[in-house]
Formats: sequence, C-alpha cells, structure tokens
Amino acid sequence: MKKNLKKHCSFCITLLSAFFTAGFAAASAEEMYSARAIPAIWWIAPVASILALLAAFLFYRMMMKESEGTPKMKEIAAAVREGAMAYLRQQYKIVGIFFLVVFLIFILMSFGINVQSKWVPFAFLTGGFFSGLSGFLGMKTATNAGGRTANGAKNSLNQGLKIAFRSGAVMGLVVVGLGLLDISLWFLILYKLTDMNLHEITVTMLCFGMGASAQALFARVGGGIFTKAADVGADLVGKIEAGIPEDDPRNPATIADNVGDNVGDVAGMGADLYESYCGSILATAALGVAAYANMGFASRLNSIMIPMLIAGLGTIFSIIGIFAVRTRESATMKQLLLALLTGTALSSVMILITTGIMAWFGFMGMTWGIFGAIASGLLAGIIIGQSTEYFTAFNYAPTKGIAEQSLTGPATVIIDGFAVGMMSTWIPVITIAVSMMAAFILAGGSKMPELGLYGIGIAAVGMLSTLGITLATDAYGPIADNAGGNAEMAGLGEDVRKRTDALDSLGNTTAATGKGFAIGSAALTALALLAAYLEEVRTGMIRIGQTTITVADNVIDVSKATLNEFMMYFDITLMNPKVLIGMFIGGMMAFVFCALTIKAVGRAAFSMVQEVRRQFREHKGILEGTEKPDYKSCVAISTIGAQKEMIFPSLLAILTPVAAGLVLGVPGVMGLLAGGLTTGFVLAIMLNNTGGAWDNAKKYIETGQLGGKGSAAHKASVVGDTVGDPFKDTAGPSLNILIKLMSMISVVVAGLIVKFSPVIQSWLRI
Repeated sequence: MKKNLKKHCSFCITLLSAFFTAGFAAASAEEMYSARAIPAIWWIAPVASILALLAAFLFYRMMMKESEGTPKMKEIAAAVREGAMAYLRQQYKIVGIFFLVVFLIFILMSFGINVQSKWVPFAFLTGGFFSGLSGFLGMKTATNAGGRTANGAKNSLNQGLKIAFRSGAVMGLVVVGLGLLDISLWFLILYKLTDMNLHEITVTMLCFGMGASAQALFARVGGGIFTKAADVGADLVGKIEAGIPEDDPRNPATIADNVGDNVGDVAGMGADLYESYCGSILATAALGVAAYANMGFASRLNSIMIPMLIAGLGTIFSIIGIFAVRTRESATMKQLLLALLTGTALSSVMILITTGIMAWFGFMGMTWGIFGAIASGLLAGIIIGQSTEYFTAFNYAPTKGIAEQSLTGPATVIIDGFAVGMMSTWIPVITIAVSMMAAFILAGGSKMPELGLYGIGIAAVGMLSTLGITLATDAYGPIADNAGGNAEMAGLGEDVRKRTDALDSLGNTTAATGKGFAIGSAALTALALLAAYLEEVRTGMIRIGQTTITVADNVIDVSKATLNEFMMYFDITLMNPKVLIGMFIGGMMAFVFCALTIKAVGRAAFSMVQEVRRQFREHKGILEGTEKPDYKSCVAISTIGAQKEMIFPSLLAILTPVAAGLVLGVPGVMGLLAGGLTTGFVLAIMLNNTGGAWDNAKKYIETGQLGGKGSAAHKASVVGDTVGDPFKDTAGPSLNILIKLMSMISVVVAGLIVKFSPVIQSWLRI
C-alpha cells in the first residue's frame, strides 16, 4: 500500500508542479484585463472535474464487471432497480414542470422588469440539470451495486467493501465532477464571451445555485418520504407484528424499503451536497470580489479562482484517497471505520500540504490566513464527523446506553435517545463557531470584515474540498444496506449475512457521519450566502438606478459601499423589529418544515401498513412461504405518497423568503436567514443523531447482546428505530436544504425585493 501511495503522491506532485510553473509565467494583471487571459493554474479546476468523471466511469465499469450472483439475487436486484428508476422518472416529471414555471418567471424578471441578469434563467436550468443528473447517475450505480456487493461478500469482507465503497465513490466523483465542470464552464462563458465585470460575473453565477437547491429539495424531501414510508411500514408489520426478520422476502414492503435506500440516501444526499459544494464555491467567489474590491484586478481575479482551485485540488486528492481504502477479512467495526478514515485523512492532508506550499510562495495571492481558513474548515468537518460517530456508533457508550434502556421497554429507549440526540449538538455547534471565528480572524476580518467573510467562505470550500471521498463514504451506506437485503432475501449462508451485516452496520455509522458533515457544511455555506445576499442587493440597487446611499449623513457610492455600511443603511440590528420578526419566522420555518415532512411520512407509512396487513390477511400463503407477495403495490404506494406529500413543504420553503422580503424588506430577509440557519442547524443535528443512535442501538442488540434478535429488548429497540427513521432520513437531512434554499432564493430575488418592498411597505405603513 505504501508503494502505491508514494506512486500516487509522486504523480500528483509532478502534475501540480507543471501547473504551478505555467501559472507563474501567466500574463500580467494589465494583460489579463485587456485580453481576459486566464492563469494556467486555474485549468486545474476543469481538468480535475473531467478526471473525476473519468474515474467515476472507471469505477462504474469495474463494478459492472463483477458478478451479480445467483438468478434469485439478480431478480431481487432488478426489482429494486426497476422501482428506483420508476420513482425517479415520476419525480423528474414534477420537477420538470416546476423548473419550466420558474424559468418563465425568471425570464420575466430578467427581460421584463429587469431586476436580475439576463443570464440567470439559463444558469438556473443548468444548476438543476446537473444536480438531477448527478443523482440519477449515482442511483443507477447504487442499484446495480447492491447485488454485486452481496455476491462479493460471499468471497471476502474486503471484496464486499471494495465493491460497495468504489460504487459509492461514483456518486461522490460525479457530484464534484459535474459541479466543478458547471462552475468552470459558466466562468469561461461569462469571463471570455461577455463584457461583464468580475462582480457581475460572480453574482450571476451565484444565481445558478438556486437550480441546484430546488432540485435538491425535491430529491431530499421526496426521497426521504419514500424511503421512510416503506421502512416504517416494513418494520411495524413485518418485524413487530409478524415477527419475521428484516429484509425477509415474505414482507411485501421489503423491495420498496430497498428502493427507498437509494432514492433517499443516494440521489437525495448527492443532490444535497451538490448544492452545498457549488454554493460554497460560488458564494466565496462573490465575497472575494467584494473583499478585494480596492486591491487591483489581479487580486479580485485570484479571489474568484482560489475556491475553484482548492476544489480542483481536493477532487484530485479524493481520487487518490479512494484507492487507499481497503481492509482485511477479520476486520472489526473499528478497523472498518479506520479503513474509511485512512482515505479521507490522506486526501485532507494532501490538500493541506499543497495549499501550504502555495501560501509559502504567495502563489495566486494565497496567504497564510487563507490557508488557516482552509485548515479550519477541514478540521471542523473531521471533528463533526467523529463527534457524530461517537454519538451514533454502537461501539461507544451513548448508543450502548440506549440499547440497555430497551430492557425496560420502548418508552425508555425513546427518552434516552432524545437525550443523546440533544446532547450531541454541543460539539458540532462549538466546532462551527470556533471554525467561523478562526477563519474570520485568520483571513483578516479584524481589520476588514469583508476579508473575514471571505475567509468563512474559504472554510466552507475547505470542508467540502474532499467531497469526492467524503460523499463516497456516505453513498456506500445504502449500497451495503441493499447488499444485506439481497443476501437475506436470496437466502445466502450465515457467513455471507454476517459479512453484509458488518458492512451494513458500518454504513449506518458512515451515513450518520455523512449527515453531520452535510449539515456542518450547510452552516458554513449558508453564512457565506448570507453575506453574498448583500452583494446581490448591491447589484439590484444599481440595476434599478439607485447609485448612492446615505449613512450617518455621508453620501456613499453604492458600488463602493462596504458590507457594514449596507448593514447601517438598512438598519440590520437586533433593535429593528423587522429583523427580529424575520428571525422568529426563520426559526419557526425549521420546526414547521420538519413537522410537515414527518407527518407526510406518517401518512404514507399508514397506507403502507394497511397494504402489508391486507396482503398478509388475504393471502395466508405469503407468511407460509407458498405465495409470493405483491412488491409492486408497495413501491407504488411510496412513490405516489412521496410525490404528493413533498409539494406543500417545498412550496412553503420557496415562497416564504419571497413573501418575507416583499413585506419586511432586506432587514427581514437577513433576520429570516439568520433564524433559519441557527435553529435549523441545531435541530438537524439533534434529529440526525437521535435517529442514527436508535438505529444502531437496534443493530447492537442484533449482534446477540441483551437477548439478541426476537427478544423483548429487540422489539423495544425496533420501536425506537422506527420513530427515528423520519428523523434521520427525512426531516433532519431536509433541513440542510431548507437553510441553503432560503438563502439561495433570497439571493436570486434580491433585485425584486429591492425594487418592490419599499412600495409594499409604504402600502402597509411599516
């Protein structure tokens, strides 16, 4: 392994050296300004995106060459694949209608009332298209990989791990590949083919993030409702009422449950982190132009390119880290976790070394402060991941404590699980707070707040720079889960099931860790978007002809006003009731949104329970093993339920920022975003970790502890797991989207708010 790593590192250093040399020989600032030249080093970003897509294709081909196993295993895998694709087709029809309507609205806003750039409608479409494409490709891979992972586990634990992890890597690499490619192409188009200045380019590019955000919302909410309706229905009737094992082929909801793992935890998570990834890069680029506004063209151009460059380097190092993940047959859970951590740690160390070298030479304006911001983001991601692992993995005290509570029944399981989830919030919150402050100060925020905010954006980019491998560890989870289901339904031997159970338990922990990472990155990205919103407000004011603002009797040019001067002009303080009202609405949105998604799961699960009970009641041969269940009816129930139930929560998340902005103006929007960010962040951590701990407490008992499968303790833990399902796989993850989507929508409609909110407020006399 050491020889391979040395070889990979040597190749990487050689490649980067060539780019660095070319970059140093780039044109002068004046030449770049006149000819719109681009430093050679920037091409690392698009080249890395293409390498990521090529690596994803390679991993996909490697997986497809593996055997899918017996005819029974192939039949099960085909049923899951068919159900997943049927769901996606139905979802994309609804999303397509939504995108068409919003596109037409943006056309009106751009070409009719001139409150935003004329490029925004088209950028919006590409953001949504690439986000949807990444989810589709990731899920296509995952549904092909489940059966092959189960078959690989027949040979060895390491083979099962390699197939599942590298299949998950397809999702990670497709997300970063398509995201970075989209950003790079838009930058090239706007920089080389238009006469827009750097500020106009960045705020226009920022708007395409709304397409990714909207696609992510539908994927996350719809997928979350689908998967948990199936999971809850399968558990309540199958495991608790009928007393049959998880993934038993006699359970009609089993195929729907396995389909749900893919549409929720692969397509949904991929769209979620695609949005964070693109949003962090774009928001940071917009903040960079503002921060370096008075430091010359070259500095402003570098500030745009640095986040893209960091993302490109992280993508290359993620590919190297993926190849480093392997384990041995007798590996324990701790060793399996260490195998995954080795890959992610290697990628993180390499990005730190490379950016450290750039800071040492002052390359492209890289400073030690920016390097410190990158390090703070990476470190925050690692700490949040490890914190989530501690509170959710069953080899640690919190989850073992929940399992022990099952000896006294489901009530105490739920009580202790809630307590563990609430307690688990303190480490991520303190970590994000320290990371934000460190990035702010190190980047120069104590002297110039704009530089500090740019540093926070860089911290978000740093955290997400190795997303290629981080998302691979998360997408691995549902693949391993499907492998376990396939092994159970196909009746494979106990030794195979033991290996798939080990991979599945690891997947539960990596999924929980991935959710913690996702919400942590969402918090940093949303804060960067909060600052970027004021930049879009600046552009909106210029577009409607307002060229000056008056602050403390001083008339200031809008194009030169600082963020602090904008804050003073709009009276964005806690003494302004509009700000406080916005904060209350933002905090409320987190809870109302969760309530809507959890109740949606409850309604869809009710229909699922009724259907499974009906089949058991009317077809006695199902439980006797002489009659085959109707799997398709359960898949149809989850599909219809998810499509219907996701519409209202999605519309609420989209319309609230617009309504708040029109009524309360810019101060109300800032309050809304701040309230939604703080409340949503803490609530999401609590929901994710509570559900993950309940799930792994059940898994701990299933290893033979406290009575093992079928015991009273096990049944009590199943109740806790069932309650936690919509927490960790629907409501909690959806909050990531909510806080970013509200920010992104506010950015896109900033021009509309600037133009019309004063009129509406005068009507309402507020």
